[in-house]
Amino acid sequence: MLFLIFALKENTMHFRNNYTAIRLIFLFLSGVMLLFIIAPLLGLFFSTSVPDLFQTIRDREVYSSIGLSLGVSALFTVLAALFALPLAYIMARKEFRGKAMLQGLIDIPIVLPHSAAGIAVLGFISRDSALGRFADILGFNLVGSPFAIGVAMAFVSVPFLINAARDGFQAVPLRLEQAARSLGASPFKVFRQISLPLARPSVITGLVMMFARGMSEFGAVVIVAYHPMTTPVLIFDRFNSYGLDYARPVAVLFIIICILVFIALRLPGRKTKGT
Repeated sequence: MLFLIFALKENTMHFRNNYTAIRLIFLFLSGVMLLFIIAPLLGLFFSTSVPDLFQTIRDREVYSSIGLSLGVSALFTVLAALFALPLAYIMARKEFRGKAMLQGLIDIPIVLPHSAAGIAVLGFISRDSALGRFADILGFNLVGSPFAIGVAMAFVSVPFLINAARDGFQAVPLRLEQAARSLGASPFKVFRQISLPLARPSVITGLVMMFARGMSEFGAVVIVAYHPMTTPVLIFDRFNSYGLDYARPVAVLFIIICILVFIALRLPGRKTKGT
């Protein structure tokens, strides 16, 4: 009996020691990962002087580019949601042949090199395309316009909205929708009053991710519209033309604005989860 108690005590101490060692290893690896994320940003901030930052704030070209980036990304996020949310609901609720292939098709923009995405969008809106010829008849050139910027932003970022909303709709209990339909509610009413409100946190997350990904896009945007310049394109242009010292303050200012916007947009989602 004493031998069993002693053996059990030894095993317990051995388990605790192993658990402590694993926890320390995980904490160390987590710290390295966080340092990998934070260190470049801290280096960027500390290497930028306050006078340079204030001078950048007063630069009309800079805040015009920031307004363009935020405005176009917000507009096309809202427009894309009108089409993305029904698709996300179908992907969450319906089973059909080729569904896995369709999901792979939705995810293609995520894995494409962004320069290749830009070439694809350029072919879609150029004057040689059907859309481009139609716009040309109306007197518009889509290439090099805010419309081209928005299409490029939406193309690379809309999978984040579709996938997040799909996960949210999948989490809504199907029996609630079935109960509402059995009481005479139309499919659209069920979607509007039950499915969408319950999936709201995931939908908000998807909207925020699409908006943030869109406004930070460079590779696809620079191909379809070098001018007017979004902020990522402006940062590249100043770095390419004048060097790191001239581009760094613009990058710092844009990062600060992105962080503030991201926090502001995530707060409604957190409050919704809390309630």
